[in-house]
Amino acid sequence: MRLKYIIPLFIIFSTPLFAQNNGVIVGRIHNEKNNEPVPFANIVVWGTNIGAVSDIDGNFNITDIKPGYIELQATSIGYETYISSEILVTNAKNVYVEIPMKETAVELDEVTVTASPFRRNEESPVSLRRIGIAEIEKNPGGNRDISRVIQSLPGVSSSPSFRNDVIVRGGGSSENRFYLDGVEIPTINHFATQGASGGPVGIINVDFIREVNFYSGAFPSNRGNALSSVIEFNQIDGNKDKLKFRGSVGASDLALTLDGPLTDNTTFIVSARRSYLQFLFAALQLPFLPTYNDFQFKSRTKINQKNEITLIGLGAIDKSTLNLDANETPSQRYILSYLPVNDQWNYTVGAVFKHFTKNGFDSYVVSRNHLNNISYKYANNNEDSIKVFDYSSAEIENKFRFESTRNFSSDIKFNYGINLEQATYTNSTLSRTYINNNEFTIDYNSKLNLTNYGGFTQLSKTFGDKRLSLSGGIRIDGSSYSNEMQNPFNQFSPRFSLSYQIANNLFLNFNTGRYYQRPPYTTLGYENNDGTLINKQNGITYIKSDHFVGGIELIPNENSKISIEGFYKLYKNYPFSVNDSVAIASKGADFGTFGDEEVLSIGEGRSYGFEILARTRNLFGFTGILSYTLVRSEFKGHNGMLELSDKYIPTAWDNRHIFNITATRSFKGNWEFGFKWRYVGGYPYTPYDEYKSSIVSAWDAKNAPYYDYSRFNQERLAPFHQLDIRVDKQYYLNKWSLIFYVDIQNVYNFKSEEQEPYTRKALIEGVSLENDPYIDENGVLRYQMDRIKNDGSGTILPTVGIIVEF
Repeated sequence: MRLKYIIPLFIIFSTPLFAQNNGVIVGRIHNEKNNEPVPFANIVVWGTNIGAVSDIDGNFNITDIKPGYIELQATSIGYETYISSEILVTNAKNVYVEIPMKETAVELDEVTVTASPFRRNEESPVSLRRIGIAEIEKNPGGNRDISRVIQSLPGVSSSPSFRNDVIVRGGGSSENRFYLDGVEIPTINHFATQGASGGPVGIINVDFIREVNFYSGAFPSNRGNALSSVIEFNQIDGNKDKLKFRGSVGASDLALTLDGPLTDNTTFIVSARRSYLQFLFAALQLPFLPTYNDFQFKSRTKINQKNEITLIGLGAIDKSTLNLDANETPSQRYILSYLPVNDQWNYTVGAVFKHFTKNGFDSYVVSRNHLNNISYKYANNNEDSIKVFDYSSAEIENKFRFESTRNFSSDIKFNYGINLEQATYTNSTLSRTYINNNEFTIDYNSKLNLTNYGGFTQLSKTFGDKRLSLSGGIRIDGSSYSNEMQNPFNQFSPRFSLSYQIANNLFLNFNTGRYYQRPPYTTLGYENNDGTLINKQNGITYIKSDHFVGGIELIPNENSKISIEGFYKLYKNYPFSVNDSVAIASKGADFGTFGDEEVLSIGEGRSYGFEILARTRNLFGFTGILSYTLVRSEFKGHNGMLELSDKYIPTAWDNRHIFNITATRSFKGNWEFGFKWRYVGGYPYTPYDEYKSSIVSAWDAKNAPYYDYSRFNQERLAPFHQLDIRVDKQYYLNKWSLIFYVDIQNVYNFKSEEQEPYTRKALIEGVSLENDPYIDENGVLRYQMDRIKNDGSGTILPTVGIIVEF
């Protein structure tokens, strides 16, 4: 929508409507280790005098709260002061909140206690960032997409393209794991890259989210199979009092959410979203038309005070078709020449049963996830001709995890458990490829059944009036895939954390650990045309990474936090491409698939650097985050014959400098303004090989240029930077609320540099392709080639969003 239409519309919505009513919070305070109520605790809206006292059953009720985002502070003798994550209060419903409190043996007069919303974790004193719902909802340029909010955090890189790849501290996009209320989910994006984490649009509906915990290192032992990050999404519960409806129209989709009570002890929340991107793309004459749908649900049943069960579900249906009418420009014709049609769907369903004991709780988690990915391409995009590419694959996992947490005293915490997975992977591939000056047809049908298993334990203890905390953990993992992977003690994964309070608000933190991750199923299930699992035959094994992280953390006051962390990561046994003679760590940030090729477990690399993070909740009225990351990401090259050299070569994630500043401010009349400026150092890239790409049989194999891997990542793009702004206006009416926002991305219309691809000259000129080939002086049949010139990508992107709740 053009700016000249947005501004008048915004003025209309800024006109006062009705008088504002105040909201109500009801809730329960309980001991986090056993779910017993905490009576006579004081609960206040943080920063105000509005509050209440819990009754004998731990219940409380706070009325007359001004609508908006607030936090609660809870205090009680014998417990640590607790400040909740952000809570949205409206007059459309009563908000229900549960507050877990942690016992302490330290008397209040023995140590100075300063209340702070920046909660700390003994297992992960470094590299843990908590993201509240207000930060997600109002992130400028984020469009209520959690992945884009995560890209604003220190250590996280992003590309100028419209993708949500999670690139953490120089690690690849396949090195992350995601959990939704304790249930592992394989992907968080629509049109997901199979085997990696990327995609253009997030699946998770922000209406469900209470808080996000982002670990860029120092993963606790109960979270395995990750090398770069673990992201935990914690969801809200449905409304206990009445049915509530929320509808929203955003930048690319329409969402409907319904929540409320099912019974006296069961609540639910369910949503569905439908995109309208395909209409926008058609109007813009883009050569592809994406359509996505998703659904999400959660129910929680409190059987009694000691037992509860949570059910969750998440799924998506995605389809991308070709817009054959968009063939007027060289870029359109080039994209249409190689881009396949893609149909993809996935879902995850799971159940979490939690049983509380006298000094802890046990969790039983069962889940099933299924990804189905279909992609195909007809010759010359004519459906009456043969398919030159036909791909169909599925990944199914049935999982069980048992986890037990015990608090033997207020300063000792013990956690242990096991996990078991049964996995099925199928793949049917028909494609053409060009290797070693020869054209091949890849044609195989693969089916893989395997069992993955693991165990873990972690012990945490505090000393000296809680000034010193230590945490040590062990994890083992194995798979029935092969002899190299089946012994779990070959994947022995120790980890250790330390935090020491130097002064009242100054902490010294450290973590080290060894982490393992299975290669993706696309790699494990890759076959040659003889039906041999070629990577199994090559002895592929788990990828290994050793982490070293240290830093200091300063909390100067209740509203601010400053931290500095240095990190060093070593990689071994990384899959190394036989065809390209490079570690596949630089791949994965593209659509389609990742890892389905012949590899050897010989790749070695490293990433290192430091991060600076400053957060404030009140600087001249602004809430702000400022972060800077210096990162180097490198892998060893090769000396021929697939032997590694001692020379390190930058990976595709070697941005070197990443800077972010995000700030928001509230004004009278429920107005809010925010901006975000992001700078990312230029990406290394590999030049194209014009000589190889021009060979007719090579080009016809994939209709796209080939990289010159002898010059792997020897060039670098210019840095990318962008300014986004957002303005919000909220109305809290008699029994409903309305939120209206305008979000403008890339305000100053920055054009990011892109690599210019080679393509057939006939495609660029839009002429007949029949007489294009010629025979060179060596008798090789070639196409005439040229580059597609571009002035860079990027444009001003204004969007309008409306959220209605009643």
